[in-house]
Amino acid sequence: MIIETKTPQETFDVGKKIGENAKPGQIYTLTGDLGVGKTVFTQGVAAGLGITEPICSPTFTIIQEYESGRLPLYHFDVYRIGDIEEMEEIGYDDYFFGQGICLIEWANLIEEILPENLIKVTIEKDLDKGFDYRKITVTGLEEI
Repeated sequence: MIIETKTPQETFDVGKKIGENAKPGQIYTLTGDLGVGKTVFTQGVAAGLGITEPICSPTFTIIQEYESGRLPLYHFDVYRIGDIEEMEEIGYDDYFFGQGICLIEWANLIEEILPENLIKVTIEKDLDKGFDYRKITVTGLEEI
């Protein structure tokens, strides 16, 4: 499915709807260039889960855990992963196969350890359609 948004709030709202409908054990991969709105989308997912604490990108910590919502949210940013062993050291399988949902930025860097049933979210800009325009493509999910 493809969703077009024209404001950061609309991108947030798409994430929120996904969070409201998320089920335990779901894994979302999140792809998009720097500054495309991945954090805004993630903030929406968190809001949909009922998480009220501030959401920021875990660029330097690899994972941020948010457990105050109806489901835990495990937000990974694996951009700085040197090799898969680092994921094993943090116990990734406890997160991937737990009762929360995982949202993984730069998931292409750890493809060999990702399970098959993923929900892939790609966010793209198109400046010809406006500065805040985003095309959000979601695969592996029937509907939002």
